[in-house]
Amino acid sequence: MSQQFWPFSKSIAYGGDYNPEQWPREVWDEDVKLMREAGVNFVSVGIFSWAMIEISENEYDFSWLDELLDLLHAHEIKVDLATPTASPPAWFFAAYPHARAINADGVPMGFGSRGMASHSSPEYHEAIVRYANKISRRYADHPAVVMWHVHNEYGVPVGEDFSEQSVQAWRRWLQEKYTDIAGVNEAWGTAFWGQRYTTFDHIPAPARTPSAANPAMQLDWARFTDDQIRACFIRERDAIRAHASQPITTNFMAHQAWNTDLWKWAKEVDIVSDDHYLWSPDPDAHIGLALAADLTRSVAGGKPWVLMEHSTSAVNWQGRNIAKRPGEMHRNALTHVARGADAVMFFQWRASRRGAEKFHSAMVPHAGTNSRIFQEVKSLGQNLQYYGAVQGSLVRNNVAILYDWESLWAQDLEWRPSDALGFREQMRTYYERLWRDGISVDFAHPSHDLSSYELVVAPASYLLRSEDAENLTRYVENGGTLVVACFAAAVDEYDAVHPDGFGAPLKTALGVSVEEYLPLRESETSTINYQASSGQHHALTATIWTEDLTLFGAKVVGQYEDGPAAESAPAITRNALGAGHGWYISANLSVTELAPVFSDIYADANLSAHRELDGVEILRRHHQDAEYVFVINHLNEVVEIPLVGRNMLTNEPADSVTVDAGGYAVVQTSQNGER
Repeated sequence: MSQQFWPFSKSIAYGGDYNPEQWPREVWDEDVKLMREAGVNFVSVGIFSWAMIEISENEYDFSWLDELLDLLHAHEIKVDLATPTASPPAWFFAAYPHARAINADGVPMGFGSRGMASHSSPEYHEAIVRYANKISRRYADHPAVVMWHVHNEYGVPVGEDFSEQSVQAWRRWLQEKYTDIAGVNEAWGTAFWGQRYTTFDHIPAPARTPSAANPAMQLDWARFTDDQIRACFIRERDAIRAHASQPITTNFMAHQAWNTDLWKWAKEVDIVSDDHYLWSPDPDAHIGLALAADLTRSVAGGKPWVLMEHSTSAVNWQGRNIAKRPGEMHRNALTHVARGADAVMFFQWRASRRGAEKFHSAMVPHAGTNSRIFQEVKSLGQNLQYYGAVQGSLVRNNVAILYDWESLWAQDLEWRPSDALGFREQMRTYYERLWRDGISVDFAHPSHDLSSYELVVAPASYLLRSEDAENLTRYVENGGTLVVACFAAAVDEYDAVHPDGFGAPLKTALGVSVEEYLPLRESETSTINYQASSGQHHALTATIWTEDLTLFGAKVVGQYEDGPAAESAPAITRNALGAGHGWYISANLSVTELAPVFSDIYADANLSAHRELDGVEILRRHHQDAEYVFVINHLNEVVEIPLVGRNMLTNEPADSVTVDAGGYAVVQTSQNGER
């Protein structure tokens, strides 16, 4: 984030979505007083208010929004002003019924929800640009407005659209990409199953088919969908920029929404922002939170970012919506700050009494201001004031995990060797191993410059372009340590198997290739005898997946003892190349089973694990002359961490910090660790 954009000098922004149109006017006055009491200085306004402002086509009523913005400004609350284009009004669909999105079964999405419009509809394009022009012209110079918020959670709930206007846009997209129909046939391998096309007009959208659809077609469809959605954002962004100079953002959903390539999206926003919600079935959901926060900071290029939404307690849209326990909201918020966020925002300020989200938690819950949740909201707002110096500081890491949305789209298509080996599951497993070892990470794309990292981990690189594999090979040759997990480099960017077979582009870096994939039955396991560098042997249990490897110079450090691979066949290998090493782990191993392997990997990369602190996050942000150390304790016991510096909450000097069970602390040190 460019500091010239950030309106909060030396403070962490704090607040949430504010939807006053749901409430009588007298509630607004109570709200702004409570906001000041809670330390709120930033709210998002207007996200779902299109019908309240453009009451009929090209007929506007801004009176209530005028009054609201003036009220917020009078109470020194800054505004992130939204375009509510995720939820077009009823009059729009009445006038343009063919602008509705259509699902893969050919069913039009009905009115009464959100995200219903086709991203390829010319009428929708015209309407969103008109609205963005109108609102930005009116409020470009309003003193309360410090940021613009386009749409809401692009791709959720509607990403794919199979309407006729989308199909027409799809054909134009293909013609621009491939020039002629021969290029499409070549890229998609349409000789298979007699799918050859003679004209673009014959190409359908990949809707429901009797059997598996062409995977290369589906992969291009995912790219097209992402491009079409992003083009809608760009239309609105440019319309706003014609009148307003404030920064423009839209709220991502890192690692939670699958159909937006955030490496591309981040280039289009002035400030990266993200929404994150704990996944209730996960007992360690705070690790998923950390992953999403690190991914958000990484797509932001390492710059500070905005946590646009998270929840004070339970959400409403999961199968079982688990409430947060006392202190959990504080830990969640501070984890985001520790991982680079300069704003802590919630959905939403006041809990809705009506509608689909009435059971979603809020800063002011249904239980009122005497509730535990509101008291925690106030406490968090007060504490964040002590951490203002953290604003603008950066996170520095020397480990990267490779993340490619195109590989996600491709790997999770149908008819893979095992549907139990998913991109997200592999990503979480390897991330969690590093998290439990106290290793902080960035995320990177396989094409990025990786030279600043001592260790690069590729948990799920099913799709890998040859040029990106060459980039990884150079990284190893120049002294890096590369770890690649199973099912890697299986296909190229067209979902075609590489000419020399599975894993071929990484053959030089890893010293192996894959003869055959050997997935396991649901109840089946395979034992790997791993010989650690210490000489100790570990019996590792693989599930879901094994492989038959051919060696091309790599050293075998783990062998299959049973299962479909031949006895004593290579399972885990280490290859010396130039000044570095390439590791290949050909089986699916759990977080626990990976521990002894990563101990040796860390030795190659000159890193150290801190497993004695499993359950305690120690995270650092840096200014030029100061370091801010966050200690977040997820354990049910008190921990004491030696840290020389100043406790930012108490303003007292410290040689160590004691953190209660479920608590946190922030210590400011100098860069050399002194007071």
